[in-house]
Amino acid sequence: MKASAPVQLLQDPLFATKGVQVYLKREDLLHPTIPGNKWRKLKYNLQAARESGKNTLLTFGGAYSNHIAAVAAAGREFNFRTIGYIRGEAHLTLNPTLTFATNCGMQLHYLDREAYRLKNTPFFLEKLRHEYPEAYLLPEGGTNLLALKGCAEIVPDITVAYDYLLCAAGTGGTLAGIIAGLAGEKQVIGFPALKGGAFLKEDIVHLVTHYTGQTYDNWELQTQYHFGGYAKIKPELVAFIQYFRQQHQVPIEPIYTGKMLYGLYDLIRNDYFKPNTAIVAIHTGGLQGLAGLEERLGVRLT
Repeated sequence: MKASAPVQLLQDPLFATKGVQVYLKREDLLHPTIPGNKWRKLKYNLQAARESGKNTLLTFGGAYSNHIAAVAAAGREFNFRTIGYIRGEAHLTLNPTLTFATNCGMQLHYLDREAYRLKNTPFFLEKLRHEYPEAYLLPEGGTNLLALKGCAEIVPDITVAYDYLLCAAGTGGTLAGIIAGLAGEKQVIGFPALKGGAFLKEDIVHLVTHYTGQTYDNWELQTQYHFGGYAKIKPELVAFIQYFRQQHQVPIEPIYTGKMLYGLYDLIRNDYFKPNTAIVAIHTGGLQGLAGLEERLGVRLT
């Protein structure tokens, strides 16, 4: 299960004006149906599931979840049965994400928001283990210590010299893996996709410490680029995504990578980085959700 993703130099008038080099680590190209950080997070979890004799992957996510889609695809490719607990009510017509998941063979169950909030409680998890003894449980977003192990491998896969490594953050697992992989080297900036994303700092510190036994201070969070919260977008973000696609011929989505890159452009514009700084931004994928987002929001992103 080896995979590698290219690093692409981005040419933009803003970068030339400010004297910085920007590269995009194309994790979106890692795998055709399990791209980006989802491949990294699942890699060692799939091995662990197989080694523990489990034949089913059981996990959680929203109706447009990249993680749900990736687990469904992984189940089809590596011959696991898959079960997804979806936040919210069932709809007769499935959106593109859930259509893809069911086409991969995933069995869907729905939890109202109140019940979904209890998904990590010992009682609920024990109930699932009793009901599905053959299942390997994956947390929402796929973040656990095995996910960090996979995401840490992003670091040695970068083939250019750089000063900063940038990444979007949902649960913080990919960012924590990168911090662990760098082991105090370089500088890392995370861009939370959620409003009030400063809370992730404690979660990331816990993950990194638990995984490495170390704490590092070479990273920070830029929390002002959430555009109102998770899955919220505004016209200026849509315009930026359309500009980026036209300028670089690279598709991006507005939940994670789009917000991170918008933030990067804004920081460069405001002289956050010194001239001659080299920056690598991680494209974490998530493109499967574009069709559903366009349908739901009534905007064109591609």
